Amino acid sequence: MAKFDEAFEKTAAIEGGYVFDPDDAGGETYKGISRRFNPSWGGWVTIDDVKKANPRKRKFDNIFDQDDALQQEVRLFYKQFYWDRFWGDDIPVQEIGEELFDTGVNLGVRRAVRFLQEGLNLLNRNQKNYVDILEDGLFGGNTLKALNAYLKKDDTSVLLKIINILQGMHYIEYMRKNPVQEKYARGWLKRVKL
Repeated sequence: MAKFDEAFEKTAAIEGGYVFDPDDAGGETYKGISRRFNPSWGGWVTIDDVKKANPRKRKFDNIFDQDDALQQEVRLFYKQFYWDRFWGDDIPVQEIGEELFDTGVNLGVRRAVRFLQEGLNLLNRNQKNYVDILEDGLFGGNTLKALNAYLKKDDTSVLLKIINILQGMHYIEYMRKNPVQEKYARGWLKRVKL
């Protein structure tokens, strides 16, 4: 079964620390947690207190990274709002759990699960191995059942390739719609493992 701690460590290394980029759709972020999309996250209180106490300081990562309570807030946030939403502890293969987690953190859990569901439907040999599942982005018993049926007959790497192709296409379409986002292309594409 997939393990949260392993997935978290890999994604946390990519997400980095404190950033406030006006071109980023997430706005102010810490360890990838966006204030714009998660204004009630408890860690913002600590971050605001540090910023108020150090008004001339521009870089805060050393202070934030040494705050054990803040780091625990980060872990709990990712476990609750990402890993648990796609039943990460029930995913039978670590690589798939890590892919869903990292894609979910970057693009949203529903989109990550939808990529998985699309991949499963494309790889079921026209429903000979298992029936198509609803591509709604909600992880449930049918998605887990299809995943387990897939894994009994096929190689994990093929499913991971499809998920990553879909992820890459999402980035390309997003940049085409909003060329300002092209500055993030290299960072995003590091997450697409083919």
